[in-house]
Amino acid sequence: MARKSILKSTVVTVLCVFGLYGLSTTFFNPINPYHSRLDLSLPLDSSSKSLSLLSTDSGENLSKFSRNFGPVKVYMYDLPRKFTYGVIESYAVARGGLEKVPVDDVSSLKYPGHQHSGEWYLFSDLIREDRGRRYVVRVSDPEEADLFYVSFFSSLSLVVNPIRPANGEGAGTGYSDEEMQESLMEWLEQQEYWKRNNGRDHVFICQDPNALHLIVDRVKNGVLLVSDFGRLRSDTASLVKDVILPYAHRIKSYSGEIGVENRKSLLFFMGNRYRKEGGKIRDLLFQILEQEEDVIIKHGAQSRESRRMASQGMHSSKFCLHPAGDTPSACRLFDAIVSLCVPVIVSDQIELPFEDVIDYRKIAIFVDSTSAVKPGFLVKNLRKITRERILEYQREMQEVIWHLTVMDA
Repeated sequence: MARKSILKSTVVTVLCVFGLYGLSTTFFNPINPYHSRLDLSLPLDSSSKSLSLLSTDSGENLSKFSRNFGPVKVYMYDLPRKFTYGVIESYAVARGGLEKVPVDDVSSLKYPGHQHSGEWYLFSDLIREDRGRRYVVRVSDPEEADLFYVSFFSSLSLVVNPIRPANGEGAGTGYSDEEMQESLMEWLEQQEYWKRNNGRDHVFICQDPNALHLIVDRVKNGVLLVSDFGRLRSDTASLVKDVILPYAHRIKSYSGEIGVENRKSLLFFMGNRYRKEGGKIRDLLFQILEQEEDVIIKHGAQSRESRRMASQGMHSSKFCLHPAGDTPSACRLFDAIVSLCVPVIVSDQIELPFEDVIDYRKIAIFVDSTSAVKPGFLVKNLRKITRERILEYQREMQEVIWHLTVMDA
């Protein structure tokens, strides 16, 4: 678990290198433009052996990339303050956390911890003065840049106001995410380097499935850093050019050793039972699982107490259920990984972070939605999986955990 902190200072390296890789594959290595390369109907076979992780780890891959192409040079736009620190201030004001804005010292601002914190870690890493030698170099001259990073906190902007009225305009503080998106677009369209090739070398982070919803068709030429493609059309986003980011996990990491002795529950899930179109399968899973004696499945909204209960449940269960949310992915996959609780992914056509580096078949079990809702199917097959096989999954999770975690809860 000690290696987890590495990603706090190097997350921008991985994401931007993969972003540039995405741009290069557009021309040199076209692939299926929309769907994941994972087989989502893998059998639950307790006798199958876990393959070793990729023979070259990410550090070696990045070293080869650096030798062949040199460091990735990123120019981060000096956006007007309202798009970065101003969004944090607006969020705090809407919740009664600030009386005076703008604050005199931006270092006193605290970005709220939530599942889409990648935008903060990218920004804070690039503005650090002590970045040292990296595979990504921030350049001050845009003429030297390979990529242009647009550091608007789009996911936080979406949730600045706790209640958004039906007409879509801001409430309370008068803040409007829609106006911010339009303002960003107006600012970008005045920039020389945006005009040069219509944003094809520009990078945007929009982790929340609704982030940048108003202008996404106008920035679709760029590299989009997203959680999945659930709300994006195939002519807007694809695995050819875009990058899937991990959610930030919301619960405490498991501090114990691998093993099943202290994991008395077979399967655990805690979260909202009722979701939108993409997550309707959750209610069906509740119906077939809530009567199973060694399965814990609970309805619960986000709160400090529910996170504490989820932490306890994941740390004491062998398997953790990962059904789709409103879109194909959800943050619980990463909660499960830091808990060393083997994820059981029930989500069709899901895209996962860094699939070129991580083989998820070695750390998770994939079940198609049709099979998952057959009475008895999940628990019957999970009970067949041996102790030795579970330990293999846990060992593999320990190996990849640093790729996927950007903060501790």
